[in-house]
Amino acid sequence: MDVKGIGVHYFNQGQGDTVLFLHGWGSEFGSFKQFLDNIAPYYRVCALDLPGFGETGEPPEGWSVDDYADFVLAFMEQLDIEKAILIGHSFGGRIIIKLASRKVLPIKIEKIILIDSAGIRRKRTAKQKIKQCFYKAVKQLISLEYLRRKFPEALDQWRRKNSSPDYLNASPRMRECFVKVINEDLTPLLPQISYPTLIIWGDADLETPLEDGKTMERLIPDAGLVTLKNAGHYSFLDQSFTFSRVLDSFLNITRAS
Repeated sequence: MDVKGIGVHYFNQGQGDTVLFLHGWGSEFGSFKQFLDNIAPYYRVCALDLPGFGETGEPPEGWSVDDYADFVLAFMEQLDIEKAILIGHSFGGRIIIKLASRKVLPIKIEKIILIDSAGIRRKRTAKQKIKQCFYKAVKQLISLEYLRRKFPEALDQWRRKNSSPDYLNASPRMRECFVKVINEDLTPLLPQISYPTLIIWGDADLETPLEDGKTMERLIPDAGLVTLKNAGHYSFLDQSFTFSRVLDSFLNITRAS
């Protein structure tokens, strides 16, 4: 299926009310596969590889979170989804925060689930600020034409040593997106979310610390936090059984024993 000129790989099974899953940065909807299959007998379950991930094409330019949110709305429109429960992990959570905080939407959101969600930009410490200034200075220095000719691999070596894995593993286009995405703090949007919100977090998440989940619970008016023990950033995979039970409860799914 094409959405805004981009070929999209997606999942669409089941009937009834819709549950839409949005995956994290560097992932694809296949990370949710076991849960998609488990919920499909009770709901219409949809998911997609977001642009630039999995089997979906890259965006035509460096996209912001708002651009991805607009794309998700266009995807939902093509599938005739007028209302949905939104579930997002990490970057998918960013997109949901953007959508849920908008005053006007073409769709109705019933509930949202944020799993180890990104979106809170923590204040840098003095040490981090100094390191960032040093990084920028060195980057500018080794980017000079003379030095690039004399040491052609210097900039790439510096980037590999000092950049995050998500940035390093991305294509040039997706690096543009990554920079736009991580530099936007969504904290001010959280109080504007009026939907029932379940927040699920791994207590050992090192990428988006549990403190971020507690902040989201505090700032989103109708929110509750469930902490999964001994789980990291992919808490829904690390503790899949417990996650499934929590998901069933929030979605009002009663399974035969």
